[in-house]
Amino acid sequence: MTLDFVGTDPNSPESKCPAVFVDPETGDFYQQGKIVTDPKILAEIAKHSPLGADEAVVRQPARMAGILAEAAAGTYEAGRLGHGEVDLLDLLRGARRSALHLEMRETYDPNHPAFKEFVAGGSGAYEMSSWKKLVSDSVARGVQFRRARIVSEPVTEYIRWEHMLTAQNVEAGEDVRWLPRRQTFDLMLPGADLWIIDGRLVAFNFCAGDGTDTGEEEFTSDPDLVARCIATFEQVWERAIPHVDYILR
Repeated sequence: MTLDFVGTDPNSPESKCPAVFVDPETGDFYQQGKIVTDPKILAEIAKHSPLGADEAVVRQPARMAGILAEAAAGTYEAGRLGHGEVDLLDLLRGARRSALHLEMRETYDPNHPAFKEFVAGGSGAYEMSSWKKLVSDSVARGVQFRRARIVSEPVTEYIRWEHMLTAQNVEAGEDVRWLPRRQTFDLMLPGADLWIIDGRLVAFNFCAGDGTDTGEEEFTSDPDLVARCIATFEQVWERAIPHVDYILR
């Protein structure tokens, strides 16, 4: 299925919505926007058109009137493009309530210069400034960041380096916990690391055999799968050890 992109609200570049799309075959409209939850507004709407169990009211700002008119009249330019393909950082910057991360590998980037320095006996110092800004900005607007790491013990040199760097994650506002793999034998863990954003979308990311990020990601908002991932994360989180208390072995 292919949808024609008509336009997006230029005044909300961070969350990249609201937006309007048209099905070129049927002429049906698809609108992305804020779901209305104000009971007074919903009650007023229900006076004229009661909401079904599978329906929602989406708000579009007045400044979108021209874009909506283009969609209705069919005068939009064919092949118009939006912000481009979504990536994980876009989704994290747009998070509104929570961002949960489950990590399960022993090594991620064996060729990172700072890691190589660490292995060679150096400090391995690495300033995570861009990530810290993303997290701190998100936390400032009320987003909860939780990171759970499952590790085998004795831990790898990479995990030792990662543990040292975690002070920066915590400083930025993340809550980080560690769980020895031996304590997960009875849990049904997913086959890849993942992010759960706002409890409604899961982003799986895939790594090569040596831990290098392949750049491949899989996104899903399937309610059943999202619910299973949340349940797994919370089971891990309940057993995991807060960063300040976890002792490397």
